[in-house]
Amino acid sequence: MGSFDPFTIGHDSIVRRALPLFDRLVIGVVGDNVNKPSLQPATERMRAISELYADEPAIEVKPYYGLAVDFARAEGARFIVKGVRSAKDFEYEREMADINRRISGIETLLLYAEPQLASISSSMVRELMHFGVDVNDFLPHK
Repeated sequence: MGSFDPFTIGHDSIVRRALPLFDRLVIGVVGDNVNKPSLQPATERMRAISELYADEPAIEVKPYYGLAVDFARAEGARFIVKGVRSAKDFEYEREMADINRRISGIETLLLYAEPQLASISSSMVRELMHFGVDVNDFLPHK
């Protein structure tokens, strides 16, 4: 679950590595994020992700509004999969996982970024795009 603005090769790595662990993966795309009011519309972000996984029947892409655990519960999920790139990411996600488990009983599985992808973030890609840099190498392709 995330804003995925844009969906990067780091996100793709986490999805592809999580896929063998579960019968079904639902990629929850944030529809409203008060911390990131300038997001591309959820429909555009969802379309790009759906096209990437069009040949993978175990992957669904859906929008969500509100708390991630409420979306996970509505989808019948017992786990939330998140990627972490650094100790800073780990601490944030560890705290979030603890709160999510307390309020919902849903566990969070943290997958570490592959070392060559650890510096790639959506915000970094957005900034490069803003300055006209070709970001093709940071975005997944079919």
